[in-house]
Amino acid sequence: MRTISAISPSLDHTTLYETYATPIGTLTLHGSDEHLRRLYFPGRAPISPEPTLHVTALNLVAHQLDEYFAGERQRFELRLAPAGTAFQQRIWELLREIPYGQTTTYGEIARELTVERNGERVEPRAVAGAVSRTPIPIIIPCHRVIGADGSLRGYAGGLDRKRKLLGFESSDGDPRALDELCRDTQLTLM
Repeated sequence: MRTISAISPSLDHTTLYETYATPIGTLTLHGSDEHLRRLYFPGRAPISPEPTLHVTALNLVAHQLDEYFAGERQRFELRLAPAGTAFQQRIWELLREIPYGQTTTYGEIARELTVERNGERVEPRAVAGAVSRTPIPIIIPCHRVIGADGSLRGYAGGLDRKRKLLGFESSDGDPRALDELCRDTQLTLM
């Protein structure tokens, strides 16, 4: 399901991009030889990678995504380097603790942080802002956060992809369920 990497040298390190075809569209992975920094949904990556041959840490990311979409992996074990504020970093850590196939709400995360901060109130809206800026969706499972009323709220990949990821996980990772979800709603793959 993978393609090849693109290399874009910068002043202090090499930035690597790899496109990766999935049942929910072609993703672009962005990182270095050691870390994954971002995951982009179709049409959102800042560059169009030019194919080159290069073996990188992104190959491990693609391998683990292969396992995830095959229903063989429920938790990612990758070196991540998402850029964000201390508050965002803490939210993203909490997102990684949400069990596979389960959901939580922005309010539940806000309450947990309020307790963690000795009663200093954290608003669900602030949590939603941090969740919406998750730079590595799927791997940092921001799709598992829903509204207090059980409704799906914003998702960088679109609510259709969020619905498919939640449906896939609730089927215990049955790839046939994901295929059917994608077929039923005719998700346009880019």
